[in-house]
Amino acid sequence: MKRIALVTLGLAVLVGCKQEQPMAPPPPKLPVVHITQKDVEIDKEFVGQVYGKVDIPIRARVEGFLEGIHFDEGRKVKIGQLLYTIDSQPFEAKLAEAQSNLAQAKITLVKANNDLTRIQPLAEINAVSQSDLDAAIAEKGAAEAAVEAAQAGVRMAEIELSYTRIESPINGLIGKTEAKVGEFVGREPNPVILNTVSRIDTMRVDFYITENDYLRFAKIALSDTSANHEEIGPHNKSNLSLVLGDGSLYEHKGSVDFVDRGVEESTGSILLQSSFPNPNRLIRPGQFAKVRAAIDEVDNATLVPQRCVSEFQGNFFVWGLNDSNIVVQTPVLIRGSYQDYYIVKGGLNKDTRILFEGIQNVRSGMTVQPFDTVFHSQYAE
Repeated sequence: MKRIALVTLGLAVLVGCKQEQPMAPPPPKLPVVHITQKDVEIDKEFVGQVYGKVDIPIRARVEGFLEGIHFDEGRKVKIGQLLYTIDSQPFEAKLAEAQSNLAQAKITLVKANNDLTRIQPLAEINAVSQSDLDAAIAEKGAAEAAVEAAQAGVRMAEIELSYTRIESPINGLIGKTEAKVGEFVGREPNPVILNTVSRIDTMRVDFYITENDYLRFAKIALSDTSANHEEIGPHNKSNLSLVLGDGSLYEHKGSVDFVDRGVEESTGSILLQSSFPNPNRLIRPGQFAKVRAAIDEVDNATLVPQRCVSEFQGNFFVWGLNDSNIVVQTPVLIRGSYQDYYIVKGGLNKDTRILFEGIQNVRSGMTVQPFDTVFHSQYAE
């Protein structure tokens, strides 16, 4: 009886242990997105240097002591506005000397004219020699030349005197002055360029592209039947984007204004000049920015959100689902970027579902409960 009781008790314990085993957890619920396919342009970013639409250095064109600064640094100035004055006394004295030389030359010319007027009738009746007449004619010519030279000297002195007043050549924004009142300017190593005035309602961005990128760039332009193909390049088309130093995308589009004549032999690159509207004066000369431009076109491209793509040792892959909702690691080849998508090749089609979140915690062969979600691109209008 004791043996039967022990056996019965053991079976009861085994049954109780079996009932206490936890149930397997259900498959995790994870969001998935569907592949997008459409015609796109592949963008590439190029490092650019920002300039004003017009940047004009303000130079001291004569030497002298700086007498006055007549503007507020970092503010707007108008065309013709007085910016600097240089000590004018030496140039006023030079002008007075030139005017004196002109007066003396005119007096000499009057005398030469009188002499010729007196001698010419006498020469006609042979009262004076022909050599005397020739000398009088030569003296008149020399006196006329001296007057012209003296007049040129006066004009030059007036020009140099005018250089002592430096005015703004354009409407624009002026920077920090490089000289102070009382400083000698206009001769190295003293300041020669005193300041710079920039027009910043439109900004110029210069950037270099490789020869291969240029060829792709040019082919896109040539494929545009409405473009002027006499000059290869997307002229007058606002299709450039500007990425600012903080990574944000500038709100205004830009266009290519100029493509350099040739490729630089030392670097194998070619210069492009572009312009961007700057109505809010957000961009300033001297900034570095990246110019984003389309360099290729892809028909029926397969697009995957960049956040769905994983990388390991240089190989890229996505976590896809088969018809049984089993996770499958699918290698892909990255062809390029489009906004916040990757353009991929291999293993994917328009019916493929790929995991959108939770990809760090999944493994190949794992079963999940998918639910559809929509990827909202930050570039969507």
